[in-house]
Amino acid sequence: MFDFTNVLQLVQSLEMLQLLGVNRVVVYKTSCSPETQRILDYYTQKGLLEVIPWSLSRYVNVSRGWLPVHGPGELHYFGQIPALNDCLYRYMYQSRYVALHDIDELILPQKVISWVELLPLLENQYGANKCYMFENNVFPINVMLAPPASQSLPPQTDWKNVTGVNILAHLYQEPIIEETHYSNFKIIVNPRAVFATTVHGVLKSQHGCSWIDRNIARMYHTRFPRQPNLAKDKLIYDGRLLSYSAHFTPAVNKVLRETGFLPEHSTQ
Repeated sequence: MFDFTNVLQLVQSLEMLQLLGVNRVVVYKTSCSPETQRILDYYTQKGLLEVIPWSLSRYVNVSRGWLPVHGPGELHYFGQIPALNDCLYRYMYQSRYVALHDIDELILPQKVISWVELLPLLENQYGANKCYMFENNVFPINVMLAPPASQSLPPQTDWKNVTGVNILAHLYQEPIIEETHYSNFKIIVNPRAVFATTVHGVLKSQHGCSWIDRNIARMYHTRFPRQPNLAKDKLIYDGRLLSYSAHFTPAVNKVLRETGFLPEHSTQ
């Protein structure tokens, strides 16, 4: 987390992770807005979140981009890869599974509701103690299309006054292309079976990795488009997030009210 201001998507992601059965989230923080810090403090006090200060930029010239051309430095992208490996070893004997992904990414099961149900299925089908790789599906934030007539969105009018991206406003994904499918995936691992990880996948592990069938689980990445010239009619609707909305929307509203981003009398 560096120069982070995306308050709404942060809250939405943390609430979705809890619905998926996650009981601890770790953020490696370099810098963020005061509004973001308010959210981090809230979840830290609740016991869900652990914030690890990631201040390598005080000591070395870090790159501010994931490619050297975006910002050359002595260390890649604020020390992203060291952070991932620190997380792997820090929680190796505290967590049965560790998911390594960004705040704007959610790995959603397709046949069950939670990771608690998903992971035994993956163990049975792909083998235990493996690295599970999830296909990256991009939901561009520059496009807002209404869902099909058969689908309805939950109330969310008050969210427009909260800084950040609303993931429920972006339910259309780009078609899968080789670049996003094979390069920009993220993983869930048994940390005791992995010795070295990188941004996408692992470098050294006991039992290797398996691609997870997209009809079992896949990653929802709500971000700037990867295919910016794609016509809107080429986007594909996916309303999986709406199946969580009965619990998700009230939970997000509760956090936003308790942290002062929504008025107490809000009935959304």
